[in-house]
Amino acid sequence: MIREFVVAFVGLAGGLAVGSGFVAFLTVLGVIPRLTQLTKTMKWIATYERGVVLGAVVSSWISLRDPLLSFPPIVTSVIGLLSGVFVGMLAAALTEVLNVFPILAKRLGIDEQIVMLLMAMVFGKVAGSLFHWIYFVDR
Repeated sequence: MIREFVVAFVGLAGGLAVGSGFVAFLTVLGVIPRLTQLTKTMKWIATYERGVVLGAVVSSWISLRDPLLSFPPIVTSVIGLLSGVFVGMLAAALTEVLNVFPILAKRLGIDEQIVMLLMAMVFGKVAGSLFHWIYFVDR
């Protein structure tokens, strides 16, 4: 009984530590306020913050379980699409906060074509993801 309690406590503490670190990472960089500023949805900032915290807590709880979920392909596709949008927006927000693209464009000497640089990166990511899913993921 004590062993199960210790395992549950360590798992919960680890999940909460990772989730808290993720939320702190987003907070320190100011990703959520910047994302709401770019999308002109400042009135929803509290909802975004609650969503991130809730997502971290739920993900921590799910990581303690071994769920076996079975969804229809259309639902799985929507979940995958939304997950990809989240990761893409997180990456874009981080690069926006860190000013990576303007520095990269200036160093490459393509200041005027920064939109082309962004589009090349987006299409490269999409093509790479599709290649991975089509050829390397077992069904």
